[in-house]
Amino acid sequence: MQEYSYELRIPKERIAILIGKKGKIKKQIESATKTNIKVDSKEGDITITGTDALGLFNAREVIKAIGRGFNPEIALLMLKGDYLFETLNIADYAKNKEVEKRLKGRIIGREGKSRKIIEELTETYISVYGKTVSIIGLPENISDARKALEMLLKGSSHGNVFKYLEKRRRELKKKEITGEV
Repeated sequence: MQEYSYELRIPKERIAILIGKKGKIKKQIESATKTNIKVDSKEGDITITGTDALGLFNAREVIKAIGRGFNPEIALLMLKGDYLFETLNIADYAKNKEVEKRLKGRIIGREGKSRKIIEELTETYISVYGKTVSIIGLPENISDARKALEMLLKGSSHGNVFKYLEKRRRELKKKEITGEV
């Protein structure tokens, strides 16, 4: 049986969260994905090995999500199979550090309100960490959340973004009721 391996790096300050108390989170990922995870705490380097390519992929996605600021419980949702993980680079929308900081603030909103509203309207989880904003959710919901975040990053008003999401939500509810899903 062929063994596969994958290497990735996450921020050093996220290593303890990946490992968890007494290694609980790391063990949980390993057992759910049938992989072996080696962590270099000093560098933030992680090596995942295993014979199941899908398990390897899933472990990598969960670890990347934890590295992008997600709570492990939310990151572990991706093991269900129908949840996806996507990251947008805020720097792609900013000319400089100052603009980057302002854009992060626009996404988060006062006391996290803007982010919370987008999460509720799209039924996704959003993490703003470093120069990225990441989303975990079901595929159809992720695309709406991504569109909303891109609208904010491109300068749309919060009101217009929320109106767009409310309209999308009504459309989806209507499709559900009429059985078009």
